[in-house]
Amino acid sequence: MIINKKINQDFKAVVSHVKNTSEIVDCSGAAVFIIQNDEIVTEEYWGKHSKASSARHIQEDTQFHIASVRKNYIGFAAAYAVYEGFIKSIDDLVTEYHSDNESALFEGITIRHLLTHTHGLKSNGKEIQREFLPGESWAYRGIGIDTLTKVIENATGKSIAEILAEQAFNKMGFTETGWYSELNENLVDVIRDPDNSSWYDGKSVSGNERNMYVSARELAKWGYLHLKQGYINDEMIVSSEIINMATSLQSPDLIDKELPQNGCLWFVKELPASKTEIGELVPKGAFQILGYTGVTLLVIPQFDLVAVRAFNSFGSPNGFDYLADVRSFGNTIMECLLN
Repeated sequence: MIINKKINQDFKAVVSHVKNTSEIVDCSGAAVFIIQNDEIVTEEYWGKHSKASSARHIQEDTQFHIASVRKNYIGFAAAYAVYEGFIKSIDDLVTEYHSDNESALFEGITIRHLLTHTHGLKSNGKEIQREFLPGESWAYRGIGIDTLTKVIENATGKSIAEILAEQAFNKMGFTETGWYSELNENLVDVIRDPDNSSWYDGKSVSGNERNMYVSARELAKWGYLHLKQGYINDEMIVSSEIINMATSLQSPDLIDKELPQNGCLWFVKELPASKTEIGELVPKGAFQILGYTGVTLLVIPQFDLVAVRAFNSFGSPNGFDYLADVRSFGNTIMECLLN
C-alpha cells in the first residue's frame, strides 16, 4: 500500500504529549505515527527496545506489544463471520455456537453482549461467575473475549489469525503484525512489574492470546483501512459492510447512559458518555482502542485522521491515570486540528 509522506509540525504538541507520557510510565522507548488527508504527517521514534545498554533502538520496523488493542482484530473477525454468514446475527445466543460446562451462566448472552462488554460474566481464574444480567451494565472482562474467540473459531472453522491473514494482512502486505510464540529482534521487551499477576503473554499463534505485536506504522495503516471503509489506493481490500459493522455503535441500550459505548470491541464516540476512554473534544463518529501497554489507535473520520502512540511498558505507576492520559492524547490532537 502507498501512502505519501509529508511530515509537518502541525502535531508537535501531540509528539510532546506522547514523550511526556513515556517519561512518566516505566518504558524505555516509544513512537507516534499520524496519517491525515492520505499523508503520513508525523512519524517519530525514540528510546530502545529495553533498558539494556546494548538494546536495539526503536525504529520503523519495531513491533510493540499492543495488549488489548488486539481486541479490535477479534472484532474484525466477528464482523467478517457475520458478513460471510457463518454467524447469522450478532443477536444470536452464544450457546448456538459454543457450549460450556457452565452453560447456565451463558443463558441469555448474545454475541452482541460479548462484543460490547455487556455480557455480565467474570472469572476469578477458577470459575466463571455472573456479575450482572446480560445487557444490564458494562464491565471490561477477559472471559468475554475468550468466549468470543471460541464462538468465531467454531462458527468459521478458522482461527482469528487465519481470518486476519486471509482477509486483510496478506492483501495489505503486512509483515510487522502478528502473534508470536518467541521473541525476535524486532519485538520490544515489555517492561513490567514481575509481581503483576495480570501479565500473561501466551505462546499460541492462532490469535486467541495476548501475544500480539505490531509496528506503529502498520497499526496506523490498519486504522487507515478502517478510516477508508476498506479501500486502499482506490482498491477494495475489505468490504465496507465489515468495517461499518466493526466501527458503528453496537452497544445495547444501557440504563446508565454514561457507560462506554462499543462497536465490535472498538470504543466508539456516539452519544455523550462520561466514562468513555475517548477525549471529550474528539467528535462523534470517532473510534479508538487502548491497551494496558499504553498503545493507542485513534481514528477520527471527520478530520480524515489516524493516530497511533506506542510504548513498551505494562501497567501504570502509582498515581497515574492511564484513562485520563489517553483522553488527553485525543484532546491534544483535536486542539492541534482546531487551532
